[in-house]
Amino acid sequence: MVKIGYRTIKTAIGTPIAIWIAQLMSLENFASAGILTILCIQVTRKRSILSAWHRFAACIVAMIFSFLFFETLGYNPISIGLMLFLFIPTTVKLKISPGIVTSSVIILHLYGSKGIDAGVVTNELLLIIVGIGTALLLNLYMPSMDKKLYDYQEKIEHNFTVILKELATYLREGDNDWSGTELAETADLLEESKTMAFRDVENHLLRSHNQHYHYFNMRLKQFELLERMLPLVSRISGPYKHAVKIAEFFEELADAVHPGNTAVIYLRQIQALRKEFREDNLPESREEFEVRASLFNLLNEIEQYLIIKRSFKKSDV
Repeated sequence: MVKIGYRTIKTAIGTPIAIWIAQLMSLENFASAGILTILCIQVTRKRSILSAWHRFAACIVAMIFSFLFFETLGYNPISIGLMLFLFIPTTVKLKISPGIVTSSVIILHLYGSKGIDAGVVTNELLLIIVGIGTALLLNLYMPSMDKKLYDYQEKIEHNFTVILKELATYLREGDNDWSGTELAETADLLEESKTMAFRDVENHLLRSHNQHYHYFNMRLKQFELLERMLPLVSRISGPYKHAVKIAEFFEELADAVHPGNTAVIYLRQIQALRKEFREDNLPESREEFEVRASLFNLLNEIEQYLIIKRSFKKSDV
């Protein structure tokens, strides 16, 4: 079954409403109000407002250019071509180029009028107001994304737990049969969740801080560190007491993957493990030296993982 999004629903509702209002007002080219509504329906409030501004400003500029060129050079195709040579660069300069398509509709209306007067200008202004205004009113409502964002959060945290436990298993037992599917899945989840969180940012015009966005950004940085830990862990083969201790630490860390900030506790444990490593006897072989180096680097990566979490300020996530 084809999924119908909110943007499609708003477009299907807003377009006939805009046309109906334009018809009630007895406007010429009333169907164009629906076109304006279609072009202004956006996925977020911020984009909707920007879209409305770009299109309104471009339409006003188009009306001015149309009057100057058509009344001076006549109502012919050459006038349209010459006008577009100047009009399009002007919209780019004014940073309202997204409104070029919308303003082209107005230009063709004015061209077809064969004479621009106050009545024609008023008609076009009302069409613009009805079309853009209908879209803006519909875009005041944006569905809450909180549930979906919390679902992403739970899935990502579950995968983090699995990854940490699999790392612990490898450190303790050596090679295992983990397929690593959680790694690819987590990468996709983080990309999707950040995109959705950014949309949520644009839906809150007066909010300067979005906790969801910062949360997923924090998890993305941690995930990059988890990926960097994999080759370090893979270099460790055979039972080593320090590897077992780090495995135990990983398991404890895996059970504490949640939005709350308990990183300080584990950072202290990292310091204790590092001190214990330094006070232990020196490696007796090259292989043991390389393993010890990998374990020490692994501790550094875990520390960075926890520092990132400590810097995240939890509020409502």
